[in-house]
Amino acid sequence: MDERALLATLADGATHSGAALATRMGVSRAAVWKQIEALRAAGLPIAAQGGLGYRLQGPLQLLDADALRALLPRAAGPAWPCIEVHWQLDSTSSELQRREARLPSGSAVFAERQSAGRGRRGRNWLAPPALGLTFSLLWRFEHGFAALAGLSLAMGVALAETLRAQAAADIALKWPNDVLHDGRKLAGILVELGGEFLGPCHAVIGIGLNVRLPEPTRAQAGQPVADLAEACGGAAPDRNALAAALLAALAEALALFARAGFAAFAARYAALDALAGRELSVQAGGETFRARAQGVDARGALRVLRGAQTLLLDSADVSVRA
Repeated sequence: MDERALLATLADGATHSGAALATRMGVSRAAVWKQIEALRAAGLPIAAQGGLGYRLQGPLQLLDADALRALLPRAAGPAWPCIEVHWQLDSTSSELQRREARLPSGSAVFAERQSAGRGRRGRNWLAPPALGLTFSLLWRFEHGFAALAGLSLAMGVALAETLRAQAAADIALKWPNDVLHDGRKLAGILVELGGEFLGPCHAVIGIGLNVRLPEPTRAQAGQPVADLAEACGGAAPDRNALAAALLAALAEALALFARAGFAAFAARYAALDALAGRELSVQAGGETFRARAQGVDARGALRVLRGAQTLLLDSADVSVRA
């Protein structure tokens, strides 16, 4: 039974009887029930309407590669020669890494469902099917790894500014790869590099954005989380239009980064910095210590004041002390 086709039928938010769904899908009612349970287990809020049938708790829009490309601004179209939308992958970043040698720079892979989505330091990324945006980008650079310092921060700037343009309120960035709403995690960015150390090289940029996040998934997150619907006052943007807006902004940011590095984004990052001036608990180099955030430098390293000593952190786990 086609899981995506079933969800496409339920996507209008109306109540659909098990018998009608079975007839439409050409399967038994038991097969429909089994698939509904699988979607529920994956985090989709599907209610049983007192014997009347099944209903999603709110309509949703499925991603469509043709619709997404049609919504791209004309100037952004050439930057993305390859846009794919998959129903399910283990990980969009893993998919790009497997096919990197055969794909052009400017490849974007979306998945409605990931079985092994990952975040920073090997953490899992939780995302119910079709309720967020989970995608990865392949972009090639002429220079080596050192020139890509701060790339995740630059991508965060483009992501945060686009969300603000979509009427999302209280958006900020937490070094090195989180986008926050009201101090809670709204999106994450994971950059993985490949190629030659001295260049040329490529980046696979994975992005996960919570568009609508049901309460059971929030409870599993292990940290305070938010979704775009609440950031936008209750109604999230159309997912295809949002994806197109993000691709347009990210293409512009990647082109600028290739020319000028993170220094071109430093002032924009400072305007979004959620940590500046805050007291932090920092885990780095096998120790945990207190420090006060002092912004980031021109390479994107976090500057912290530990006692009278200023440190620059290229990699660390950071939490804000209450």
